[in-house]
Amino acid sequence: MNPSLLAASLAVALAVPSTRALAADAPAATALPQESNAQNLSVIDVSAALDQARNALSPDTGSSQYVIDHKAIAQLPLGASTPMNQVLLQAPGVVQDSYGGLHVRGDHANLQYRINGVIIPESISGFGQTLDTRTIQTVKLLDGALPAQYGLRTAAVVDITTRSGHDLGNGGSVGITGGSFGTLNPNASIWGNADRWSWFFTGNYMENDAGIENPTASRKPVHDHTNQARGFGDISYLINDTTRLSFLFGVSNNRFEIPNNPNQQPEFGYLDTVDFNSADLNERQRENTRFGVLALQGKVGATNYQVSLGQRYTSVAYSPDRIGELMFNGVASDVGRSNRASTLQADFAMPMGSSHTLRYGLYGSFERAASGNDAWVFPADADGNQASTTPLNILDNSRLIAKTWSAYVQDEWSLGEDWTLNYGLRGDKYQLTRTESQLSPRLGLVWQASDSTVVHAGYSRYFTPPATEMIASSNIAKFDGTTNAVADSGNNTPLAERSDYFDAGIQQTIGTAWTIGVDAYYRKVQRLQDEGQFGSALVYSTFNLADGRVKGVEFTANYAQGPLSAYFNASLGKAIGKRIITSQYNFDPADLAYIDNHWTLLDHDQKLTSSGGIHYALNDRTKVGADYLFGSGLRKDGDVPNGASLPAYFQLNLNVAHDFMLGDSGKLHTQLALLNALDRSYALRDGSGIGVGAPQFAPRRGVYLSVQKDF
Repeated sequence: MNPSLLAASLAVALAVPSTRALAADAPAATALPQESNAQNLSVIDVSAALDQARNALSPDTGSSQYVIDHKAIAQLPLGASTPMNQVLLQAPGVVQDSYGGLHVRGDHANLQYRINGVIIPESISGFGQTLDTRTIQTVKLLDGALPAQYGLRTAAVVDITTRSGHDLGNGGSVGITGGSFGTLNPNASIWGNADRWSWFFTGNYMENDAGIENPTASRKPVHDHTNQARGFGDISYLINDTTRLSFLFGVSNNRFEIPNNPNQQPEFGYLDTVDFNSADLNERQRENTRFGVLALQGKVGATNYQVSLGQRYTSVAYSPDRIGELMFNGVASDVGRSNRASTLQADFAMPMGSSHTLRYGLYGSFERAASGNDAWVFPADADGNQASTTPLNILDNSRLIAKTWSAYVQDEWSLGEDWTLNYGLRGDKYQLTRTESQLSPRLGLVWQASDSTVVHAGYSRYFTPPATEMIASSNIAKFDGTTNAVADSGNNTPLAERSDYFDAGIQQTIGTAWTIGVDAYYRKVQRLQDEGQFGSALVYSTFNLADGRVKGVEFTANYAQGPLSAYFNASLGKAIGKRIITSQYNFDPADLAYIDNHWTLLDHDQKLTSSGGIHYALNDRTKVGADYLFGSGLRKDGDVPNGASLPAYFQLNLNVAHDFMLGDSGKLHTQLALLNALDRSYALRDGSGIGVGAPQFAPRRGVYLSVQKDF
């Protein structure tokens, strides 16, 4: 595989020279205006030094990581048009799920996103992508036993370094991707610098007729159009040679039709209507996210720092087909959720002598969440049977305020030339309707056994707050005596997850072409958090299991020699839980009784997952490639809840890229991609399993052409 894509199972500071060494080459200095060349070179040098200082604020010692840069993304079948979740699927231990969801090392979601070192609070779980892949210079997926700096969302950290006008010079790019399922995806970017200013902006629009996974195995889904728009900007100003002020912002606006499952039979009557064609349902969902962050980064004496203020707003609105959903489900709800988070983050790094680096910092978040449910239901008798064909309207609204405070301190200690120890302590406090907190020790050790062998091991105590949402007993009681009544309300207060994480791995370089790695992990969990899709709206709700056990092993191999590069990842894992202790109202009483007394595989458990690819440059202008995804199948119900797995799947993607030379106009980049080349029809979900609401099938074969012109 190309050196720009490394599967590293250990600290990058010891395994490779630096993260920047993995990035795509920056434009030559000759791209700068000649008359101000000396001044701009000085500014670029200052910016590069600040980038290096910012990297020093985020240690990787003892954790596992996988690095993908802009050049490696360009080699994917869809190039920079690849959605963010599909980019991350190239990393080991990442499992695809329906609605664009990801599971890393047996966890459900629980991903933390950072842009240039700044935490961006997660959006409400839907199925649209918020971030645009075109913003990425490098993205690191950090998991395992993370240092004390990382907390709250702990399955993995998606650490993004954005492209910069200081590195790229002055220019831009326009292009379009089109193809199967009515796909149309134009994009435009512009970047540049002037004296101490730099900027990077990108935006794209995408529409197609397969926005959400098809609930049937048919080639073309019914009622599945989507319109999506995303934008991102990063503006920075060098105040002086040691200080930089940056403002970054992003916006996404996504619209989805909910695909229909034809030939379903209604279960309820509506007034005088007893028949409804399920292919004619008209359900829709809107998802909006926007964020902005103002960050001051620099150096005072020997101490590097970055302090940021940010805000993120996210919302989901689901519009039902009122008559149709009443007849099929007995309930039709206009569902709205929104969340506004205001954040403060500060990180510091200070060398202490020649052997120690002290890092410390804090994080605070203030969230306001609102939930609205305008529901129509039928009256029901004591046995839960429909008592009238005239629906009732029930309004169910709530507002929540959540506060999070975190602080950490850690020391990176160089024990001679071959050993590095990172130890620290983190404190987290979360307040919703109750207050929960935890002090979490962290310990990571790296041994440079030889010039080609690096070994790491680590332990982390984790504290993971629930999503800021809650369904109170009073909300549930409103539906008593209706077709939306539940059998068991149970405990409706979501709980923070607490876990002990152990991780160890080794990386070996063989010659100049091969790098291989093996990593093993084990997680013992109390109050394990999981999420399920309950009801018609395609949003997730949190529930807790009393105990969980997650374990696995990952293998990675990378090859790069001359025009040929290749990579291979494989992971073997198991995730189990026992006794659902919150949000029991979402589950069948028989399932609750079984899970209460038995260890049960989690719905997102997948025993074997693998990804790989190969890329070959025929010459400087023509390149070909292929990649694949394999999974042994997520869980479904068998004789017991989650007692069986769906059939294994294999998806092969092919691509060819060619640059056409246009004389003085430069080159025109084209890329042809064939996704799911074997046209395999496989189910990600079949509608059964704990917290699974509907069947979803992966997209069928599609052909896509991308054309891109830089200027």
